[in-house]
Parts: sequence; C-alpha cells; structure tokens
Amino acid sequence: MNSAGERARAFVDEVLIPCEVQAELGRISADDVALIRREALAREISGGLHAREHGGQGWTHVEWFLVEEQFGRSTNALSWHVPTAYNVLAHGSPEQIERWLKPALRGELHDAYAVTEEHAGSDPSGIATTATRVADGWRLDGEKWFVTYGDVAAVFIVMALAPSPTLFLVPADTPGISVVDDPPFTHTYPHGHPTIRFDGVLVGEDAVIGGVGGGDDLQRAWFAEERLGIAARGCGAMLRLIEETTAWAIAREQGGARIIDHQGVAFPLADSAADAAAGRLLGLEVARLADAGEDPKVVHAKASMAKLFVSEAANRCADRCLQIWGGRGYTRTNVAERFWRELRVDRIWEGTSEIQRLIVARALERRGVQRVLW
Repeated sequence: MNSAGERARAFVDEVLIPCEVQAELGRISADDVALIRREALAREISGGLHAREHGGQGWTHVEWFLVEEQFGRSTNALSWHVPTAYNVLAHGSPEQIERWLKPALRGELHDAYAVTEEHAGSDPSGIATTATRVADGWRLDGEKWFVTYGDVAAVFIVMALAPSPTLFLVPADTPGISVVDDPPFTHTYPHGHPTIRFDGVLVGEDAVIGGVGGGDDLQRAWFAEERLGIAARGCGAMLRLIEETTAWAIAREQGGARIIDHQGVAFPLADSAADAAAGRLLGLEVARLADAGEDPKVVHAKASMAKLFVSEAANRCADRCLQIWGGRGYTRTNVAERFWRELRVDRIWEGTSEIQRLIVARALERRGVQRVLW
C-alpha cells in the first residue's frame, strides 16, 4: 500500500469508523463533520485525482483507487464529507475553476451532477431537458431525478440538449430551480438525492463547460471514473466485512466448536475472500491502464466490468457475513447489516448491472475479446 493509502486507512480507523453508529442513528454532529473535513485536508487525502494547483493531490489512478478502497471500509458514506469535486469541473475555464472547483476542494461547497430523468435512467440518450439559446445565454427547462448532493449543492452540473448533449454549471440559487421531491432511501447517507426542476432557468454563455456538444465525452469520462470508484469502495467494504466476520467466527463457539470450523461458515468466508481478491485485481488493472493512457473506450468498458463484478460480489459478501453473525448481524449497529443495505445501491447507480453487461458485451464486439479481457 502506498503512503496515501496508509494515510487513508489511518483516517478511516481513527476518524470515520468511530462515527458510524452515531451517523446510523442520525446523531452525527456538526463538530464531527468539521473534524472529518479538517482531518482529510490535513492528512492530504482529499481531492485525489485533481491537480495540485487546483487543491487536489494529483494522484495516479492507482493511488486514487487505493485511497477510495480505504474509504469504502466505512459505512454511512461518511467519506462524502471529505472535500472533493466531480472530474468534470477540471475541464472548466479558469473562471469556472476559480469559482467552483477550488472552493470545492477546500471543503467550502459541494457540486451535484444532474443527469438522470424520469424517462432517462441507465440510458442517458433519453434525456429531455433542453437548453434554448436566448439573448444573453441559455434557458434550461427540465426535471432531474436522484441528484446526489442536490440538497446541499452550491452548483449543479446539468446535462441538457442544446440541441446536442451539453453540460452547464448552474448555481443552486438561480431563479427557476426548485426541489419537487426528496424521497427517503434505503441507506442513511448524510445527503439526499432529490428531484430538481429547472423551469425557465437563465444562465449566461459562461455556464457551458466543455463546449457546446461536448457533454457526451465528458460524461463518458465521468461514468468511467465513478464506476471505478464504486469498484474500489466495494473492495474496501469486502475487506472490512471479511476481517470483522472472520474474527467473530474464530471467537464464537457453538456446540463445543468455533463456528469457523463448520463448513457452513468457512465456505462462505472463503468464497467472499476469492471474490474480494479477484475484484481488487481487476480494479487495480483498470486503474493501471488509465494511468498508461490506454484507449478511453477500452478503459470505460473495463471500468464497467469492474463495477459489475465488484458490486455484485460485495452484495454477496454482505449477505453471507450478515448470516454468519446471526441475530447480531440484523442490528443496525452491526457493520454487516449496514453494508447489506448500503451496498445494494451500487448495483443500480451510475448504471445498473444490466447496463454494465450491455457495455461489456458491446465492447467485446467492437474492441475485440482480447483487448477487453487482457
């Protein structure tokens, strides 16, 4: 593990994990949140892939993967309080970087990515939000669903048709923006995923990021990074689950023997260990290829493969571990129960498992089997 990964592991053990139960019960304090942000900045584990001149760490993808893996060892998405920003902002103009990216990496604001719609979920080609030219810029009209961080964001990154897919940076206090729904979700993360309506929202020409019509390329890079990040955090979750459940199985005795000596306990742990090791190797290979400058479309396909495998494997691991813990595993103070709920969404967001399978299958056809597999 590199030094960044070591710092991240200590941060998770010393700062995040002690907050987990309080966060689960809705009792995490503003002081706890401030501590998470302050310690993340002081330990230099925030802003990972972003350039140092912008306030990030300038890590390689491999270094970033190892840090994200450690963040995945904690539940309740407490690592969401670590200052960061979506990779899209790095493609902004100098003015956009000064206004949005640098403050985000200092922990002063949050961005939110608004792409999903009622009729455009895993298939973003169905987006109906429009951007219409007006005298001094653009008018945005549409509704976005499941906008993560949408309840706390200072700026929305909005995908709209102009008429080709284009990304816009829209300040959250712009007239015409409203929250039309804030649904409760299975997990107890600190931020919501509300439905946001843009009704005649006026922005200037300087709101466009990545150029008119540049939305698809930026979004493909965003999806690849997000999917690899999900794989990294899933690997960390499996590590934590297997560590704590193995320790429990060794210490727990039933019928005069340790429960780990029973195949019904030992075999699920062994299967989970194989899943975790395979997923980690796959994720690290994708990160290595990204660092080596491999064809972005190949990296995109392999990131989908990593997200697919790890998200499915982590769900299996959480279910097995909860079963091994027995009744204790069904309590909200137990790590297996929390991961059992929290990991479920990884098979859905940033593209469902079914969409990842389609992406991988198409890559086999278009890029060739060997490029996708090796």
